[in-house]
Amino acid sequence: MAEELVLQQGHKVEQYQSILPQIQAIVEDEADVIANLANICAALRQQFGWFWIGFYLVKGNELVLGPFQGPIACTRIAKGRGVCGSAWQQQQVIVVPDVDQFPGHIACSSDSKSEIVLPIMKNGECVGVLDIDSDELNQFDEVDAEHLQQLMAMIEKFI
Repeated sequence: MAEELVLQQGHKVEQYQSILPQIQAIVEDEADVIANLANICAALRQQFGWFWIGFYLVKGNELVLGPFQGPIACTRIAKGRGVCGSAWQQQQVIVVPDVDQFPGHIACSSDSKSEIVLPIMKNGECVGVLDIDSDELNQFDEVDAEHLQQLMAMIEKFI
């Protein structure tokens, strides 16, 4: 079944308020985790136009690349390494205004300038992360963190 998104212009709060219910409608009747994660990436990229959006899933002692939208990405990330590995280890949202200032940042692309990473929690354990990169500095803030955490709550129900 083809899905069509209604894209919202304006302030990012309005954009989140429009896209999150649409994402909920897409994932609520689909049982396949990979299909849902892929559609979430596509919906976020269509709405916001960010440089890179993707999921890394915990497999053993590392994060392994899952569904994403954007250029080729790092395939495996160790716990505690880079922004994604740090968000996994700390089990908290990390907002990075300038990736060049983040100690140990993994530069999968030199075009990435700022980043936000959110852990996906299941039964008190981090099972993956949502990683979003922008090719602009200072792209992400508390508004993004707050609304993307609502998305994480959706994901935690089906992952």
